[in-house]
Amino acid sequence: MRYLMCRPTHFAVEYAINPWMDPTAPVDPALAVAQWEALRQVYLDLGHTVEEIEPIAGLPDMVFAANGATVIDGTALAVQFRDPQRADEAPAYRSWLERAGFQVREPKHVNEGEGDLLLVGDLILAGTGFRTAHAEHAHVQEVFGRPVITLQLVDPRFYHLDTALCVLDERTIAYLPEAFSPGSRAVLRRLFPDAILATAADAEVLGLNAVSDGRHVVLPAQATGLAAALRERGYTPIGVDLSELRKAGGGPKCCTLVLREREATK
Repeated sequence: MRYLMCRPTHFAVEYAINPWMDPTAPVDPALAVAQWEALRQVYLDLGHTVEEIEPIAGLPDMVFAANGATVIDGTALAVQFRDPQRADEAPAYRSWLERAGFQVREPKHVNEGEGDLLLVGDLILAGTGFRTAHAEHAHVQEVFGRPVITLQLVDPRFYHLDTALCVLDERTIAYLPEAFSPGSRAVLRRLFPDAILATAADAEVLGLNAVSDGRHVVLPAQATGLAAALRERGYTPIGVDLSELRKAGGGPKCCTLVLREREATK
């Protein structure tokens, strides 16, 4: 796998744009960097490639690289953030992707990247309700030429799809049913009858904000129940402590943008 990450050099909680953020609570920037470096090292130890984008002063949430784009088949769909505090992250990620040789397409509506757009097999699961606009889902389908499945999020704690659902491999996911509307839960049951159902306790430590390479699942160390369920299904869970970054509502997946290059034609 090839990942893009952003060192949390300027990490802070200076505003509140999700229920996890409390600007009055103390934050340890040095600890945030150390925890991020441990996550990066896990990826390297697993044999993955980690690219880095330069952090920009004044953008404390830029560490959450998953929100910087969606990259599939060598095409990158740029983002448009809902909140003005994060707006300047979008051109920074767009410029990096262009320099890296990806074909970059512009969004038409609010679109917060892999936070709400997750590839599973040939499908794109698309979250809406708090951030990415429902209207953008049709544009996503046009850009990538893959079926898009809309999923309605209903719990503000799980404001992005990647806080409530994790793609484990091309056929399997884990998710928290309570985070979705009744219709979306029904869709998920139909599409993924063998999915792992997470508990609220694990979701509340952002256990579903995890990164899987199809075998290894890197998830918050505090999500012990989910780790056990993954192990029973034959996956290898790897716990990491990102408790400092969780103060801004982020976990391993939030810190990790997957760079999917176009597959070579046979």
